[in-house]
Amino acid sequence: MRVFFDIQHLYYVPQYLPVKDALEAKNIQCIFILYQQEHLNNILEDYVKTHGLDYLWVNNREDAKRTYLEAKPDWIIFGNATSELDDIHSCSKTALMQHGIGPKSCYYDASNSPIMYRFVEGKHRLKRLQELFPAKDFIDTGYAKLDPIINNTDELVTLKSLTLDPNKKTILYAPTFYPSSIECLPKNFPELFKTYNLIIKPHFFSLIKSRYKSQKKKLTHWGNYENVYVCDVSDVSILPFMQLASLMISDASSTLFEFTALNKPAIWCDFYKLRWSYRGIFKFRFHNRLDNDLAYFGQVAERVINVKELVQQVGRHLSTPQLKAADRLKMSEYLIGKIDGNCSERIAEFIIGKNT
Repeated sequence: MRVFFDIQHLYYVPQYLPVKDALEAKNIQCIFILYQQEHLNNILEDYVKTHGLDYLWVNNREDAKRTYLEAKPDWIIFGNATSELDDIHSCSKTALMQHGIGPKSCYYDASNSPIMYRFVEGKHRLKRLQELFPAKDFIDTGYAKLDPIINNTDELVTLKSLTLDPNKKTILYAPTFYPSSIECLPKNFPELFKTYNLIIKPHFFSLIKSRYKSQKKKLTHWGNYENVYVCDVSDVSILPFMQLASLMISDASSTLFEFTALNKPAIWCDFYKLRWSYRGIFKFRFHNRLDNDLAYFGQVAERVINVKELVQQVGRHLSTPQLKAADRLKMSEYLIGKIDGNCSERIAEFIIGKNT
């Protein structure tokens, strides 16, 4: 039995690794399909080799489809919507493991594709997806990406290895690429938190896409501060940095749900830099991009609307991390499902069960 994982982008990989481990423990062969990407091939190849993954290169979607039709794997796991699967379904089963659990509309829209099954995180998302797509098959397994943290099996990173001070508390700033809070933060942002370590884990696109070169410029500047470590493209997984952090700052990123699921405090920056095409009479585009699930951010994290409030609330929640703890536990189970370290095992069992 063979399972292929479709890696459209490098940052999909950490989502798949726990499932790969669960499948390989049952003697299932797992192969990662890597898409050629200019300037990133070496980083992608180094990462998969470091993790001992079997892999094949493809040039694009059409090339990937040819590979699937020729290889005829038992299963193909996708991280986002895809189309034209009729031929593939004649020889392979397909499933969707969405690459994030954030509040963007694409989380739900992705199920409007012909993928056969979708692994879902929690009762709330399961109910909404079933209402939107009653003819589809959804399986509530929980969020497999967090399994390595729950089971203490993730790769080890230390503050010392990041040249940060082990005697200081650590803040993790994990913004998305759009709509982002990066442009709204001051040039001296690290100075506002000089008594803490500050790890900055930007979205993959903030680092590689020319459209976000102003974000990258600011990130590079922040990296010059002694109390700061700015993650590079090669720092693929956020999990090691989540383990080190006492508190997270984020905006419209799904990592906020991931972090608060560990029952750690988070600050939600509800202020963003919007393109002109998303402002004024075009603000409906902004609302269309973000789903109503954004409202749940305020239940698991402390909402702030400017930098002054951000500084105040960071200090408050670091000194009293139990604030919102009950809400975090309640909402995490509702939005992410069971957080027991066995999500990947449930996915593996479903895959094997459907193949017998």
